[in-house]
Amino acid sequence: MKRKIKVGSRDSALALWQTRWVVAQLEQQNPHLSFEIVTMKTKGDKMLDVALAKIGDKGLFTKELELAMLNKEIDFAVHSLKDMPTALPAGLTIGAVCKRDNSGDALISKDGRKLAELPQGARIGTSSLRRCAQLLNYRPDFRLEALRGNLNTRMKKMASQQLDAIILAAAGIYRMGWSDMIAEIIPFNVCLPAVGQGAIAVECREDDIEINQLLQGVEHKPTRVATDAERSLLRRLEGGCQVPIGAYGEVIEDRLSLQAIVATLDGQRLIRAQGEGALNQAEELGIEVADKLLSMGGKEILQQVRSGD
Repeated sequence: MKRKIKVGSRDSALALWQTRWVVAQLEQQNPHLSFEIVTMKTKGDKMLDVALAKIGDKGLFTKELELAMLNKEIDFAVHSLKDMPTALPAGLTIGAVCKRDNSGDALISKDGRKLAELPQGARIGTSSLRRCAQLLNYRPDFRLEALRGNLNTRMKKMASQQLDAIILAAAGIYRMGWSDMIAEIIPFNVCLPAVGQGAIAVECREDDIEINQLLQGVEHKPTRVATDAERSLLRRLEGGCQVPIGAYGEVIEDRLSLQAIVATLDGQRLIRAQGEGALNQAEELGIEVADKLLSMGGKEILQQVRSGD
């Protein structure tokens, strides 16, 4: 009788794709084990009529799965790393960070136009304050419309709300097999991604030695190091979904580089900083780049955003 491992997942098509991908790797490496996927709806899945920034709750897409882990109903859970708060519940840890796909933002436009080619006053759908701030910094004429729901829903809303374009995380579109719809991957000098964007993370109980060892089979060290730096920066800035912060870490040969932005909601002020360091200094590099942002005016911007001015 094979030992059964219970795996938690949100029930959206993309979440299930990611969970099945992780399970497929682990099954191949561990033919003596069997895996059962347990799906759940999270608070973020249920509150689709409210902008994420207004809900303002950390762990919107993870809390229910984390409770199930702590209650030993499931052995581990698969998340999009960008949905995970920088502080995890006591007793839980990130057991693996998988190899990151495209970490950028993808533009899907109704006639295939790139961002620079969109008409004056173009209506663009996105649910992210980070994207809104950077897009308005790039082109203040854009009209940005809130857009929530899973990938399928957002595609439909592009037609029903008569939007010129929508912006989604590129990794999700590639995973769903929809890459032919992408007009452009937005360059990082226009729009830096969210912390952890494009990476899949596997969360488990800290004291479960067997599961922690098992998950090493899907761990990708360069992605872990790069996203550790991004998450360290976010932790230092105390940012959540509702703050316009973008960051991207990358391992180039044996060095770690990190670039980040913080912006006002209207995009009129945008501060950019970068740094590089050794691979074993991810945490320190995140703090260093965050402190650069804060000293360059980021502190005032974040206070302004949080106070709602």
